[in-house]
Amino acid sequence: MIQSIDHIAIRGISNAVPKKTVYTRDYDYISEAERKLLIKTTGIESRRVAEEGICASDLCFEAAEKLLQELNWDKASIDIVIFVSQSSDYYLPATAILLQNRLGLNKSTLAFDVSLGCSGYIYGLNIISSMMSSGILKRGLLLVGDISTNSTNYKDKSSFPLFGDSGSATALEFDQIAKPMLFSMGSDGSGSNAIIIPGGGTRNKFNENSLTEEIISEGITRHQLNIILEGLDIFNFSIKEVPKNISSLLSEASKTVDDIDFFVLHQANRIINETIRKKLKIESEKVPYSIGQYGNTSSGSIPLTIQTELNHILMSGNHRMILSGFGVGLSWGSVMLSTSSLTIPKLIEV
Repeated sequence: MIQSIDHIAIRGISNAVPKKTVYTRDYDYISEAERKLLIKTTGIESRRVAEEGICASDLCFEAAEKLLQELNWDKASIDIVIFVSQSSDYYLPATAILLQNRLGLNKSTLAFDVSLGCSGYIYGLNIISSMMSSGILKRGLLLVGDISTNSTNYKDKSSFPLFGDSGSATALEFDQIAKPMLFSMGSDGSGSNAIIIPGGGTRNKFNENSLTEEIISEGITRHQLNIILEGLDIFNFSIKEVPKNISSLLSEASKTVDDIDFFVLHQANRIINETIRKKLKIESEKVPYSIGQYGNTSSGSIPLTIQTELNHILMSGNHRMILSGFGVGLSWGSVMLSTSSLTIPKLIEV
């Protein structure tokens, strides 16, 4: 389904990452040869890993504070805040409501959470833009990020060296003359077992066996609170659905790849993203990567890539981009949008 949303402009994007850097070359659970192959296929040379006690909300808070300061927005002017993450502070209350208070926003501010990972930034943009497009809500904050490293097991070579942590803030404003955003979204719950943490929820509650480790295969040991990644299933899903999804946007807008300045993809891994790029026949210069330095940062990977790789370009002039997120759910979504002289503060380290 293609959905057009009018009258919403993105004014700025800010990101925060942990100070701690972990290098793939130091992951001594696997051999040196395996480490070299891992770097070659995934593109991940280093990642940012949150220290104990740092939550996704902390990173999003720092990103939001800095962005509001540089935009010179009065906090009383924020009408809605949405927190998109699968790393909430608590089962309840919603983390967005905690952030409303922590940021000093009005009690009249709408605040709620959305539980999504890899596709979360696109879904979040869709939701907040839809709610703001009538003009009743004038300004909004989309806070997106994850502490994915909490869910990995050092003895699981299929997931441990892949994930990094980040948090972002995107400022949106109602604008009568803003160009429309064009969305194409999808989901397929039949593939949910491809990316899943099986224990700890209400379906499979935490119990005395939840932390008991099991050897799955050579190099893969995990317990019920660790993430499961079925690599081949994820690869096949990504290269099937994402090119089709992006092509549908181009067709609906009567545009070609040549009409788009940048395609910012969720930073799944380099081999997946390069396969998508080649299927769509996109020039490499139009597809930026942040995964080399930051790893797969789940819901936060798209805004992080925009800031770290495109900030010097997007801070001036007008640009047309397609953003595409895909993964856990399974779920996916792409958006074609235009930007104009974005405010992008310097990357924050926490």
